[in-house]
Amino acid sequence: MKTTVDVLVQKYGGTSLQTLDCVHRAALRVAAARRRGPSVAVVVSARGGRTDDLLRLAADVGAASPSRELDQLLAVGEQESAALMALTLNRMGVPAISLTGQQAGIETSDRHGEALIARIGAARVRTALEAGQVAVVTGFQGVDAAGDVATLGRGGSDTTAVALAARLRASACEIYTDVDGVFSADPRILPAARCLPWVEPGVMAEMAFAGAKVLHTRCIELAAMEGVEVRVRNVSSLAPGTVVVDRPDDRPLETRRAVVAVTHDTDVARVLVHCRDSRRDLAPDVFEVLAAQGTVVDLVARSGPYESEFRMGFTIRRSQADSVRTALHQVTAAHGGGVHFDENVGKVSVVGMGLLSRPEYTTRLMAALASAGIPTSWISTSQMRLSVIVPRERTVHAVEALHREFHLDRHEPLDVTSTASGRSATV
Repeated sequence: MKTTVDVLVQKYGGTSLQTLDCVHRAALRVAAARRRGPSVAVVVSARGGRTDDLLRLAADVGAASPSRELDQLLAVGEQESAALMALTLNRMGVPAISLTGQQAGIETSDRHGEALIARIGAARVRTALEAGQVAVVTGFQGVDAAGDVATLGRGGSDTTAVALAARLRASACEIYTDVDGVFSADPRILPAARCLPWVEPGVMAEMAFAGAKVLHTRCIELAAMEGVEVRVRNVSSLAPGTVVVDRPDDRPLETRRAVVAVTHDTDVARVLVHCRDSRRDLAPDVFEVLAAQGTVVDLVARSGPYESEFRMGFTIRRSQADSVRTALHQVTAAHGGGVHFDENVGKVSVVGMGLLSRPEYTTRLMAALASAGIPTSWISTSQMRLSVIVPRERTVHAVEALHREFHLDRHEPLDVTSTASGRSATV
Protein backbone atom coordinates (compact mmCIF):
# COMPACT_ATOMS: atom_id res chain seq x y z
CA MET A 1 0.00 0.00 0.00
CA LYS A 2 1.26 3.41 -0.90
CA THR A 3 2.34 5.45 2.14
CA THR A 4 1.90 9.20 2.48
CA VAL A 5 5.36 10.58 3.22
CA ASP A 6 4.57 13.55 5.44
CA VAL A 7 1.34 13.59 7.42
CA LEU A 8 0.16 15.84 10.23
CA VAL A 9 -2.86 14.95 12.36
CA GLN A 10 -4.76 17.76 14.06
CA LYS A 11 -7.55 17.33 16.61
CA TYR A 12 -10.07 20.01 17.50
CA GLY A 13 -12.13 19.70 20.67
CA GLY A 14 -15.66 20.83 21.38
CA THR A 15 -14.78 24.31 22.64
CA SER A 16 -12.65 24.86 19.52
CA LEU A 17 -15.73 24.21 17.34
CA GLN A 18 -18.50 25.63 19.52
CA THR A 19 -19.72 28.28 17.08
CA LEU A 20 -19.47 28.66 13.30
CA ASP A 21 -16.88 31.39 13.88
CA CYS A 22 -14.85 28.85 15.88
CA VAL A 23 -15.18 26.31 13.07
CA HIS A 24 -13.92 28.92 10.58
CA ARG A 25 -10.99 29.79 12.85
CA ALA A 26 -10.04 26.12 13.14
CA ALA A 27 -10.36 25.69 9.37
CA LEU A 28 -7.92 28.56 8.84
CA ARG A 29 -5.37 26.67 10.97
CA VAL A 30 -5.94 23.51 8.95
CA ALA A 31 -5.49 25.42 5.69
CA ALA A 32 -2.29 27.07 6.97
CA ALA A 33 -0.83 23.70 7.98
CA ARG A 34 -1.65 22.24 4.57
CA ARG A 35 0.08 25.16 2.82
CA ARG A 36 3.24 24.40 4.80
CA GLY A 37 3.53 21.06 3.03
CA PRO A 38 2.29 18.03 4.95
CA SER A 39 -0.90 16.18 4.15
CA VAL A 40 -3.38 16.94 6.92
CA ALA A 41 -5.88 14.66 8.62
CA VAL A 42 -8.24 16.27 11.11
CA VAL A 43 -10.12 14.61 13.97
CA VAL A 44 -13.06 16.50 15.45
CA SER A 45 -15.15 16.28 18.61
CA ALA A 46 -18.80 17.26 18.85
CA ARG A 47 -19.30 21.01 19.12
CA GLY A 48 -19.29 22.34 22.68
CA GLY A 49 -22.41 21.26 24.58
CA ARG A 50 -23.75 19.11 21.73
CA THR A 51 -23.11 15.77 23.45
CA ASP A 52 -24.81 17.01 26.61
CA ASP A 53 -27.82 18.10 24.53
CA LEU A 54 -28.05 14.64 22.98
CA LEU A 55 -27.73 12.96 26.38
CA ARG A 56 -30.60 15.12 27.66
CA LEU A 57 -32.73 14.06 24.71
CA ALA A 58 -32.01 10.42 25.51
CA ALA A 59 -32.84 11.00 29.18
CA ASP A 60 -36.13 12.63 28.16
CA VAL A 61 -37.20 9.33 26.57
CA GLY A 62 -35.83 7.30 29.47
CA ALA A 63 -32.75 5.92 27.72
CA ALA A 64 -29.68 7.36 29.45
CA SER A 65 -27.80 4.07 29.95
CA PRO A 66 -25.12 3.01 27.45
CA SER A 67 -26.64 1.05 24.60
CA ARG A 68 -26.54 0.55 20.85
CA GLU A 69 -29.24 3.16 20.28
CA LEU A 70 -27.64 5.74 22.57
CA ASP A 71 -24.38 5.36 20.63
CA GLN A 72 -26.29 5.84 17.38
CA LEU A 73 -27.60 9.13 18.80
CA LEU A 74 -24.32 10.40 20.32
CA ALA A 75 -22.40 9.76 17.09
CA VAL A 76 -24.44 12.53 15.47
CA GLY A 77 -22.46 15.21 17.31
CA GLU A 78 -19.09 14.33 15.79
CA GLN A 79 -20.62 13.73 12.37
CA GLU A 80 -22.09 17.23 12.43
CA SER A 81 -18.68 18.71 13.32
CA ALA A 82 -16.87 16.76 10.59
CA ALA A 83 -19.33 17.79 7.89
CA LEU A 84 -19.22 21.46 8.97
CA MET A 85 -15.42 21.45 8.96
CA ALA A 86 -15.26 19.85 5.49
CA LEU A 87 -17.88 22.26 4.12
CA THR A 88 -15.96 25.22 5.55
CA LEU A 89 -12.65 24.05 4.11
CA ASN A 90 -14.16 23.44 0.68
CA ARG A 91 -15.71 26.92 0.75
CA MET A 92 -12.21 28.31 1.46
CA GLY A 93 -10.83 26.49 -1.58
CA VAL A 94 -9.21 23.67 0.41
CA PRO A 95 -10.43 20.28 -0.86
CA ALA A 96 -11.74 18.22 2.04
CA ILE A 97 -13.88 15.17 2.75
CA SER A 98 -15.62 14.18 5.98
CA LEU A 99 -15.46 10.56 7.12
CA THR A 100 -17.30 8.80 9.91
CA GLY A 101 -15.42 6.39 12.14
CA GLN A 102 -16.75 3.50 10.08
CA GLN A 103 -15.74 5.12 6.78
CA ALA A 104 -12.26 5.74 8.21
CA GLY A 105 -11.96 2.05 9.10
CA ILE A 106 -11.96 2.48 12.88
CA GLU A 107 -12.85 -0.91 14.36
CA THR A 108 -13.69 -1.17 18.06
CA SER A 109 -14.60 -3.58 20.80
CA ASP A 110 -18.32 -4.13 21.35
CA ARG A 111 -18.79 -2.34 24.67
CA HIS A 112 -21.18 0.50 23.93
CA GLY A 113 -20.24 3.77 25.59
CA GLU A 114 -16.75 2.56 26.56
CA ALA A 115 -15.44 0.85 23.42
CA LEU A 116 -11.72 0.44 22.74
CA ILE A 117 -10.06 0.94 19.37
CA ALA A 118 -9.01 -2.47 18.04
CA ARG A 119 -7.78 -1.49 14.59
CA ILE A 120 -7.75 1.37 12.10
CA GLY A 121 -7.80 0.44 8.42
CA ALA A 122 -7.61 4.08 7.22
CA ALA A 123 -7.80 3.14 3.52
CA ARG A 124 -10.17 5.98 2.65
CA VAL A 125 -8.13 8.40 4.77
CA ARG A 126 -5.00 7.50 2.81
CA THR A 127 -6.82 7.76 -0.49
CA ALA A 128 -8.06 11.23 0.41
CA LEU A 129 -4.62 12.42 1.51
CA GLU A 130 -2.97 11.07 -1.63
CA ALA A 131 -5.57 12.92 -3.70
CA GLY A 132 -4.62 16.18 -1.96
CA GLN A 133 -7.71 16.37 0.22
CA VAL A 134 -7.92 17.07 3.93
CA ALA A 135 -9.50 14.04 5.60
CA VAL A 136 -11.84 15.15 8.41
CA VAL A 137 -12.56 12.17 10.65
CA THR A 138 -15.12 11.92 13.44
CA GLY A 139 -13.55 11.30 16.83
CA PHE A 140 -15.08 9.36 19.70
CA GLN A 141 -16.57 6.61 17.52
CA GLY A 142 -15.94 3.52 15.45
CA VAL A 143 -17.75 0.39 14.41
CA ASP A 144 -17.92 -2.92 16.28
CA ALA A 145 -17.83 -6.48 14.92
CA ALA A 146 -21.60 -6.40 14.33
CA GLY A 147 -21.27 -3.30 12.15
CA ASP A 148 -22.86 -1.03 14.76
CA VAL A 149 -21.61 2.38 15.88
CA ALA A 150 -19.72 2.19 19.19
CA THR A 151 -18.56 5.27 21.09
CA LEU A 152 -15.24 5.38 22.92
CA GLY A 153 -16.18 7.11 26.18
CA ARG A 154 -13.97 9.57 28.07
CA GLY A 155 -11.07 10.93 26.00
CA GLY A 156 -12.40 9.21 22.89
CA SER A 157 -11.59 11.93 20.36
CA ASP A 158 -8.05 12.45 21.69
CA THR A 159 -7.52 8.70 21.50
CA THR A 160 -8.89 8.59 17.95
CA ALA A 161 -6.43 11.30 16.90
CA VAL A 162 -3.40 9.56 18.41
CA ALA A 163 -4.42 6.17 17.01
CA LEU A 164 -4.88 7.67 13.54
CA ALA A 165 -1.52 9.45 13.80
CA ALA A 166 0.13 6.13 14.70
CA ARG A 167 -1.58 4.33 11.80
CA LEU A 168 -0.57 7.02 9.30
CA ARG A 169 2.95 7.32 10.77
CA ALA A 170 2.32 11.02 11.14
CA SER A 171 5.09 13.42 12.11
CA ALA A 172 2.98 14.66 15.03
CA CYS A 173 -0.49 14.83 16.50
CA GLU A 174 -1.57 18.36 17.41
CA ILE A 175 -4.34 18.63 20.01
CA TYR A 176 -6.06 22.03 19.88
CA THR A 177 -7.91 23.26 22.93
CA ASP A 178 -8.83 26.51 24.71
CA VAL A 179 -5.64 26.83 26.81
CA ASP A 180 -2.04 27.50 25.77
CA GLY A 181 -0.79 24.02 26.64
CA VAL A 182 -0.18 21.83 29.67
CA PHE A 183 0.25 23.86 32.86
CA SER A 184 1.87 23.30 36.24
CA ALA A 185 -1.68 23.55 37.67
CA ASP A 186 -5.10 24.36 36.27
CA PRO A 187 -4.74 27.98 35.05
CA ARG A 188 -8.49 28.47 35.43
CA ILE A 189 -8.15 28.30 39.21
CA LEU A 190 -4.50 29.33 39.65
CA PRO A 191 -3.30 32.27 37.52
CA ALA A 192 0.29 31.71 38.70
CA ALA A 193 0.43 28.35 36.92
CA ARG A 194 3.10 28.13 34.21
CA CYS A 195 2.73 26.62 30.74
CA LEU A 196 5.21 23.74 30.47
CA PRO A 197 7.19 23.66 27.20
CA TRP A 198 7.48 19.89 27.32
CA VAL A 199 6.35 16.98 29.46
CA GLU A 200 7.47 13.37 29.43
CA PRO A 201 4.69 10.94 28.39
CA GLY A 202 4.78 9.02 31.68
CA VAL A 203 4.41 12.20 33.71
CA MET A 204 1.64 13.43 31.40
CA ALA A 205 -0.26 10.16 31.84
CA GLU A 206 -0.08 10.53 35.62
CA MET A 207 -1.20 14.16 35.40
CA ALA A 208 -4.17 13.17 33.24
CA PHE A 209 -5.19 10.34 35.55
CA ALA A 210 -4.89 12.62 38.58
CA GLY A 211 -7.20 15.28 37.18
CA ALA A 212 -5.45 17.38 34.51
CA LYS A 213 -8.23 17.94 31.95
CA VAL A 214 -6.26 18.99 28.89
CA LEU A 215 -5.48 15.41 27.76
CA HIS A 216 -6.89 12.02 28.65
CA THR A 217 -4.80 9.18 30.05
CA ARG A 218 -5.86 6.81 27.25
CA CYS A 219 -4.44 8.92 24.45
CA ILE A 220 -1.15 9.56 26.24
CA GLU A 221 -0.65 5.87 27.03
CA LEU A 222 -1.28 5.06 23.37
CA ALA A 223 1.06 7.85 22.22
CA ALA A 224 3.82 6.49 24.45
CA MET A 225 3.34 2.93 23.17
CA GLU A 226 3.27 4.01 19.51
CA GLY A 227 5.95 6.71 19.70
CA VAL A 228 3.60 9.52 18.62
CA GLU A 229 4.71 13.06 19.40
CA VAL A 230 1.75 14.99 20.86
CA ARG A 231 1.59 18.78 20.79
CA VAL A 232 -0.99 20.66 22.85
CA ARG A 233 -1.82 24.14 21.53
CA ASN A 234 -4.38 26.91 21.90
CA VAL A 235 -6.66 27.22 18.88
CA SER A 236 -7.00 30.97 19.51
CA SER A 237 -3.33 31.95 19.81
CA LEU A 238 0.10 31.45 18.28
CA ALA A 239 1.61 30.22 21.56
CA PRO A 240 4.03 27.32 20.98
CA GLY A 241 2.17 25.12 23.45
CA THR A 242 3.46 21.95 25.09
CA VAL A 243 5.18 18.99 23.48
CA VAL A 244 4.58 15.60 25.08
CA VAL A 245 7.53 13.45 24.07
CA ASP A 246 10.58 11.73 25.52
CA ARG A 247 13.41 14.21 25.24
CA PRO A 248 17.03 13.79 26.30
CA ASP A 249 18.39 16.32 28.75
CA ASP A 250 22.10 16.94 29.23
CA ARG A 251 21.72 17.70 32.93
CA PRO A 252 22.02 14.89 35.48
CA LEU A 253 18.62 13.42 36.36
CA GLU A 254 19.03 14.02 40.10
CA THR A 255 19.38 17.79 39.68
CA ARG A 256 16.41 18.13 37.34
CA ARG A 257 13.17 19.47 38.76
CA ALA A 258 11.42 16.45 40.26
CA VAL A 259 7.97 17.98 40.77
CA VAL A 260 6.39 19.04 37.49
CA ALA A 261 2.81 19.93 38.39
CA VAL A 262 0.00 19.89 40.91
CA THR A 263 -3.29 18.45 39.70
CA HIS A 264 -6.70 18.18 41.30
CA ASP A 265 -9.85 16.15 40.80
CA THR A 266 -13.25 16.78 42.38
CA ASP A 267 -14.93 13.90 40.56
CA VAL A 268 -14.02 11.68 43.49
CA ALA A 269 -15.92 9.49 45.94
CA ARG A 270 -14.30 7.75 48.90
CA VAL A 271 -15.71 4.26 49.47
CA LEU A 272 -15.43 2.33 52.75
CA VAL A 273 -16.33 -1.39 52.79
CA HIS A 274 -16.52 -3.42 56.00
CA CYS A 275 -17.53 -6.90 57.12
CA ARG A 276 -17.54 -8.26 60.69
CA ASP A 277 -16.30 -11.65 59.57
CA SER A 278 -12.53 -11.09 59.35
CA ARG A 279 -12.13 -14.49 57.72
CA ARG A 280 -14.17 -13.40 54.72
CA ASP A 281 -12.05 -11.63 52.12
CA LEU A 282 -14.47 -9.44 50.18
CA ALA A 283 -11.76 -7.84 48.02
CA PRO A 284 -12.22 -10.18 45.00
CA ASP A 285 -16.00 -9.66 45.06
CA VAL A 286 -15.63 -5.88 45.37
CA PHE A 287 -13.17 -5.65 42.51
CA GLU A 288 -15.36 -7.89 40.36
CA VAL A 289 -18.25 -5.43 40.80
CA LEU A 290 -16.01 -2.46 39.95
CA ALA A 291 -14.46 -4.16 36.92
CA ALA A 292 -17.86 -5.15 35.53
CA GLN A 293 -18.80 -1.47 35.36
CA GLY A 294 -15.40 -0.28 34.11
CA THR A 295 -14.95 1.72 37.32
CA VAL A 296 -11.51 3.27 37.80
CA VAL A 297 -10.08 2.66 41.30
CA ASP A 298 -7.35 4.59 43.12
CA LEU A 299 -5.88 4.92 46.65
CA VAL A 300 -6.67 1.35 47.73
CA ALA A 301 -6.06 0.19 51.32
CA ARG A 302 -7.35 -2.82 53.23
CA SER A 303 -7.13 -4.58 56.59
CA GLY A 304 -4.64 -7.32 57.32
CA PRO A 305 -5.27 -10.99 58.12
CA TYR A 306 -5.07 -10.59 61.92
CA GLU A 307 -7.61 -7.80 62.38
CA SER A 308 -11.03 -8.29 63.97
CA GLU A 309 -13.03 -7.33 60.86
CA PHE A 310 -12.53 -6.95 57.13
CA ARG A 311 -12.11 -3.31 56.08
CA MET A 312 -11.28 -1.88 52.70
CA GLY A 313 -11.14 1.64 51.36
CA PHE A 314 -10.62 3.11 47.90
CA THR A 315 -11.58 6.04 45.72
CA ILE A 316 -13.58 6.00 42.50
CA ARG A 317 -15.05 8.67 40.26
CA ARG A 318 -18.02 10.31 41.92
CA SER A 319 -19.78 10.23 38.54
CA GLN A 320 -19.51 6.41 38.58
CA ALA A 321 -20.73 5.91 42.15
CA ASP A 322 -24.38 5.31 41.28
CA SER A 323 -23.49 2.57 38.80
CA VAL A 324 -21.84 0.43 41.52
CA ARG A 325 -23.67 1.52 44.68
CA THR A 326 -26.42 -1.13 44.67
CA ALA A 327 -24.11 -4.00 43.70
CA LEU A 328 -21.60 -3.14 46.44
CA HIS A 329 -24.36 -2.96 49.06
CA GLN A 330 -25.58 -6.40 47.96
CA VAL A 331 -22.11 -7.96 48.13
CA THR A 332 -21.39 -6.66 51.62
CA ALA A 333 -24.88 -7.18 53.06
CA ALA A 334 -24.70 -10.87 52.17
CA HIS A 335 -21.88 -11.19 54.72
CA GLY A 336 -23.18 -8.87 57.43
CA GLY A 337 -21.21 -5.91 56.21
CA GLY A 338 -21.88 -2.52 54.66
CA VAL A 339 -20.63 0.25 52.40
CA HIS A 340 -20.25 3.98 53.03
CA PHE A 341 -19.84 6.52 50.21
CA ASP A 342 -18.30 9.92 50.98
CA GLU A 343 -18.78 12.19 47.98
CA ASN A 344 -17.68 15.43 49.64
CA VAL A 345 -13.97 14.94 48.94
CA GLY A 346 -11.37 15.96 46.38
CA LYS A 347 -8.01 14.52 45.35
CA VAL A 348 -4.89 16.67 45.03
CA SER A 349 -1.71 15.24 43.53
CA VAL A 350 1.90 16.29 43.17
CA VAL A 351 3.22 14.78 39.92
CA GLY A 352 6.80 14.34 38.76
CA MET A 353 9.65 11.84 38.62
CA GLY A 354 11.57 10.03 41.35
CA LEU A 355 9.29 11.15 44.17
CA LEU A 356 9.73 8.02 46.31
CA SER A 357 13.48 8.53 46.09
CA ARG A 358 12.96 11.86 47.85
CA PRO A 359 10.99 11.01 51.01
CA GLU A 360 11.17 14.61 52.16
CA TYR A 361 8.64 15.45 49.42
CA THR A 362 5.87 13.62 51.25
CA THR A 363 6.85 15.51 54.40
CA ARG A 364 6.70 18.82 52.56
CA LEU A 365 3.33 17.97 51.04
CA MET A 366 1.76 17.11 54.39
CA ALA A 367 3.40 20.05 56.19
CA ALA A 368 2.25 22.54 53.56
CA LEU A 369 -1.35 21.37 53.80
CA ALA A 370 -1.25 21.33 57.60
CA SER A 371 0.15 24.88 57.66
CA ALA A 372 -2.72 25.97 55.42
CA GLY A 373 -5.22 24.41 57.82
CA ILE A 374 -6.36 21.84 55.26
CA PRO A 375 -7.29 18.46 56.82
CA THR A 376 -6.15 15.35 54.97
CA SER A 377 -7.17 11.72 55.13
CA TRP A 378 -5.82 9.12 52.72
CA ILE A 379 -2.47 9.43 50.98
CA SER A 380 -0.91 7.37 48.20
CA THR A 381 2.72 7.53 47.08
CA SER A 382 4.58 6.33 44.01
CA GLN A 383 7.64 7.34 42.04
CA MET A 384 5.54 9.63 39.82
CA ARG A 385 2.64 10.78 42.01
CA LEU A 386 1.84 11.75 45.59
CA SER A 387 -1.94 11.95 46.06
CA VAL A 388 -3.94 13.02 49.09
CA ILE A 389 -7.64 13.26 49.87
CA VAL A 390 -8.92 16.60 51.18
CA PRO A 391 -12.39 18.09 51.82
CA ARG A 392 -13.93 18.96 48.48
CA GLU A 393 -14.43 22.63 49.39
CA ARG A 394 -10.71 22.97 50.22
CA THR A 395 -9.41 21.42 46.98
CA VAL A 396 -8.48 24.70 45.30
CA HIS A 397 -6.75 25.95 48.46
CA ALA A 398 -4.73 22.73 48.55
CA VAL A 399 -3.61 23.25 44.95
CA GLU A 400 -2.49 26.79 45.78
CA ALA A 401 -0.56 25.65 48.87
CA LEU A 402 1.29 22.86 47.07
CA HIS A 403 2.02 24.90 43.95
CA ARG A 404 3.62 27.50 46.23
CA GLU A 405 5.47 24.91 48.36
CA PHE A 406 7.16 23.32 45.35
CA HIS A 407 7.90 26.68 43.68
CA LEU A 408 6.09 25.75 40.49
CA ASP A 409 5.44 29.40 39.67
CA ARG A 410 9.18 29.75 39.01
CA HIS A 411 11.20 28.59 36.04
CA GLU A 412 13.16 25.42 36.61
CA PRO A 413 16.07 25.98 39.03
CA LEU A 414 19.66 25.41 38.03
CA ASP A 415 20.30 22.90 40.79
CA VAL A 416 18.81 22.87 44.26
CA THR A 417 16.71 25.02 46.53
CA SER A 418 16.45 25.35 50.27
CA THR A 419 13.45 23.90 52.04
CA ALA A 420 11.76 25.58 54.98
CA SER A 421 13.72 23.38 57.38
CA GLY A 422 17.02 24.68 56.04
CA ARG A 423 18.00 21.47 54.23
CA SER A 424 18.95 21.44 50.59
CA ALA A 425 16.67 19.51 48.25
CA THR A 426 15.83 19.33 44.57
CA VAL A 427 12.53 21.05 43.83
